Amino acid sequence: MVSFDQFWNRNTVTGLGLGQFLSLLITSTGFTSSELAKKGINAPTSQSFLNYVFLAIVYGSIVLYRRQALKAKWYYYIILGLVDVEANFLVVKAYQYTSLTSVMLLDCWSIPCVMLLTWIFLKTKYRFKKITGVVVCIAGLVLVVFSDVHASDRASGSNPRIGDLLVIAGATLYAVSNVSEEFLVKNADRVELMAMLGLFGGIVSAIQISILERNELKSIHWSAGAALPFVGFAVAMFLFYSLVPVLLKMNGSTMLNLSLLTSDMWAVLIRIFAYHEKVDWMYFVAFGVVVVGLIIYSVGEKDENQDPLHVAEDADQRQRQHDEEATTSGKS
Repeated sequence: MVSFDQFWNRNTVTGLGLGQFLSLLITSTGFTSSELAKKGINAPTSQSFLNYVFLAIVYGSIVLYRRQALKAKWYYYIILGLVDVEANFLVVKAYQYTSLTSVMLLDCWSIPCVMLLTWIFLKTKYRFKKITGVVVCIAGLVLVVFSDVHASDRASGSNPRIGDLLVIAGATLYAVSNVSEEFLVKNADRVELMAMLGLFGGIVSAIQISILERNELKSIHWSAGAALPFVGFAVAMFLFYSLVPVLLKMNGSTMLNLSLLTSDMWAVLIRIFAYHEKVDWMYFVAFGVVVVGLIIYSVGEKDENQDPLHVAEDADQRQRQHDEEATTSGKS
């Protein structure tokens, strides 16, 4: 049995709260993207570009002020920037080919990918409670999918096979990006990570925009109605990217991806209260199930995130303590 004291600790409550705030930010980016789509604007890379610019300016200024050498190799950040940009691009692009329900279901592919990658590269060990929490969260999302089916939301896209493959590819890249960020934030520096991700993500985005979205941007009739969703998306993404490393350092990549499962359910609540739409009762059950899964995962035994660097540091510390004890014994 999990005691109340085991659950009610600062790390668990902060992780749950921060995870849901990040989920709400993702929900807001979905609504701003929807507004842009209604206006006929289809420029996913351009939307993300402004976020990378914000990251580069804000965190890059701090890095320049510090005047310190990079704690991680610069080419790691180039690879991370490329992976992050393409993950965003592929998932947004998938909406043109397949249904919303398919995207929601297949986007869960990032969770087993994250668990596998953290197990292989970060030496994370998932015990029974953690795995149980993951299974419960995914079960909650399956309920959302069934609810969409009841609501006849599963309308086929123009090419579902291509769309589904794009989602799977994007979810895999998201997993690689999240695990890479977790490694870098634990072994390098959060500010450095954000600055370099903004710099190289912006460069990759600019190149991709010049190739794929140049004509789309020229055709946009810029007005307050078109500019505000762009800026709103960028601000929400900037806050999301700024806070993700905090959750990664506290609870890891798997907790992040599980928390983001509730984003579709927050969207439902917004539709109910802001747009007075009616939704299937299974949404509420699904939301409750995912929250229970998050709590089970959070109160499970701590993951043993022992990468080689930490193992070496721990060994050195133990050796120093042993030497100090031996010296003290020799003097006495």
